[in-house]
Amino acid sequence: MRAVALLLSALSAAGAEPSQFTSSVERVRWSDLRFTYRAGCPVPPRELRLVRVSYRGFDGRARVGSLVVNRRAAADVVTVFRRLFAVRFPIRRMVPISGYRGDDDASMAADNTSAFNCRPPVGSSGGWSMHAYGLAIDVNPVENPYLLGGRARPPAGRRFLDRSRVRRGMAITDGVLVRAFASVGWKWGGGWRSPDYQHFSTETA
Repeated sequence: MRAVALLLSALSAAGAEPSQFTSSVERVRWSDLRFTYRAGCPVPPRELRLVRVSYRGFDGRARVGSLVVNRRAAADVVTVFRRLFAVRFPIRRMVPISGYRGDDDASMAADNTSAFNCRPPVGSSGGWSMHAYGLAIDVNPVENPYLLGGRARPPAGRRFLDRSRVRRGMAITDGVLVRAFASVGWKWGGGWRSPDYQHFSTETA
């Protein structure tokens, strides 16, 4: 498994395009959690995994990205991104949110697809987000903004609030992205009272 991960890293660093979908699952390192894990988090690091998967960029080229997720969700995550790769669904970028020092706003502004971050739900000071359990993924936040209090998060997502104008990378009802997550039983935040179009999780919270 470690050899596969090293190969994927080499391909990504070299800009090479894997001809087929590739994936690996490995234990997280501290560098993967440095800015996203803290004392009191609801899951210990031993319950988290670094999942590497192939994905298609908006230019159509194959790349390798990484997500930190709960170990019990790792197989489902691989299944979802295998399906998305097969249908050439575009993803802007995919790095653990520690790459943005744990800053959700910075990660969203970069249109980064991410998963684990030990934090409360956005707009709440109590409880834990599903991201804190490694059981949620935000996909293409600019194309799929969170509409909270009448404001788009990230702000660049304002131009995508008209969901009737379907564009590449968007999550839409019965679209390939929503169906891919639904195939493994994950829920979509697009139907919430305050729609969170980027959000997919094992639960609705």
